[in-house]
Amino acid sequence: MPVLDMPLEKLKVFEGVNPRPADIDAFWDASIAEMEALGTGYELVPADFSVPGVLCADLYFTGVKGARIHCKFLRPEKIDSPLPAVCVFHGYAGRSPSFFSLLSYVQAGFVVCAMDCRGQGGQSQDVGGVCGNTLHGHIIRGLDENDPSKLLFRDMFLDTAQMARIVMAMPEVDEARVGATGGSQGGGLTLACAALTPKLNRAAPQFPFLCDYKRVWDMDLDKAAYKELRDYFRLYDALHEREEEVFTLLGYIDNQHIAHRTRAEVMMITCLLDDICPPSTQFAAYNKLGGKKSMLIYPDYGHESIPDADNRIVQFLLGM
Repeated sequence: MPVLDMPLEKLKVFEGVNPRPADIDAFWDASIAEMEALGTGYELVPADFSVPGVLCADLYFTGVKGARIHCKFLRPEKIDSPLPAVCVFHGYAGRSPSFFSLLSYVQAGFVVCAMDCRGQGGQSQDVGGVCGNTLHGHIIRGLDENDPSKLLFRDMFLDTAQMARIVMAMPEVDEARVGATGGSQGGGLTLACAALTPKLNRAAPQFPFLCDYKRVWDMDLDKAAYKELRDYFRLYDALHEREEEVFTLLGYIDNQHIAHRTRAEVMMITCLLDDICPPSTQFAAYNKLGGKKSMLIYPDYGHESIPDADNRIVQFLLGM
C-alpha cells in the first residue's frame, strides 16, 4: 500500500498534535448562542437560471457580525410532503457549484442549499474588521487579534451551522433528514457543520481541510491550501517566539477539537497520497468523531477527483 504520511495502522489511532485550547467547548457554546440569536430568517430571490419543474433561487441570510451570506437554493416546484435536504460546501477560494451541477440532487429527491464562503469566490460578504494580513490567507485572518472570536473561520463555521438550521426550519424540508457534504475546504466545513449542528442527520466530507495545522507544519506541507501558515511566520514571527500561542489559537478552528460534538452519522473519504490535506490530519479528526462513522480509503489517489465518490455520497445521503 502506498505511504505518503504514516502506515495505515498508525493513522487509525493517530490523535493529532495541534494544541487543544482548554476552553474550546465553552468558546463554541457561546459562539453557537450568538449565532442562534440571529434566528432562521432568510430572503429568497429568483435566480437568473431556470429549468422546468425546479425552483432555483438565490438565498440570503444575515450571519454573525452582520455579514450577508449568499447561497444557491434549489427544490422541486411541486412538493407533496417534506423532503430530505443537503447542505453543500465548496473548496478553498472557490464558490458554490453552479445551479446546473446542483440539479442532480433535486433529481434524487433533495432540497439543496449551497453556501458561498465569506470573502471567497462567491457573493457572500466579508465584513473584515481585523488587524494583520488581508491580502490572502483565511486561516490566519484574525490571528494578530489574539482573540479566537476574531478568527474568520470561526465565523465561517457558524455560517454553516446557521444555514443548516435555516434549511431545517423550512416547511418543505423534513428536519430529521438533513445532511451535508463537500470536498477539501468543503469537507472541513462539512465536519464543522456536523459538530455545531446536533440535529444534522448525515455528513459526507471528502479529504477535509482545516484539521491539525501543527501536523501539516511538522510534515513541511505548509504549501498550497496551507501556504499561509509559512507566510504568517515569515511575516510576523520569524523567530517562532509565538509558535505555541499561534497553534493554540488555530486550535479553536481545528476540526479535530470539535469532532467529539458530532452526532450525525459520518462517511469520510480519504486518499492516502493526499499531499494537500495529509491523511494524518484527516484521521486526527475522524478518530475523535462522536456517533456512527465510516471511512472510504483510496490508497492510490491524492487530492483529486475520485471516480465513484459522488455516487457513494448520494447513496449515503439517501439513507437518511
